[in-house]
Amino acid sequence: MSTPISYEDLEAALNWSSSGAPGEYQALICRRTGRIYFQGDYEEEELPSDIDDASLYVAVPHKNDLDLGRDLVFRFVDAQAPRLAHAVHTVFRHRGAYQEFKLILDRQGLLQRWYDFEAAAIHLALQGWTQENGLVVGGVSRSDA
Repeated sequence: MSTPISYEDLEAALNWSSSGAPGEYQALICRRTGRIYFQGDYEEEELPSDIDDASLYVAVPHKNDLDLGRDLVFRFVDAQAPRLAHAVHTVFRHRGAYQEFKLILDRQGLLQRWYDFEAAAIHLALQGWTQENGLVVGGVSRSDA
């Protein structure tokens, strides 16, 4: 049986794993203790010698692996602001797309709606991912607060 992981720690691990290109940064959760280990260019944490044992540790996916990247943006726009679809699709053809996307939403008064939509999608995706991987989320999550 695994030790419960707080939702906040799990979300922080997802953000770490997603902070670069897929595979560039990695967060691994110990199934037994719930401790999260971080790997990346600037992280110098000592890792256990058995960190590569998938029966003991599970790697937190990148947001793109959970359809929480551009696909989520397009789902939001289709559902909440279809009139912005062309502008948003155009923005996502270039670097700095998320910043520009948020500026567009802010000008339209939709930024908080995006944050709420994104938080709900992340929560749902992490809930499914933890169940698939036999992990237990404990403590107060944002949806419980």
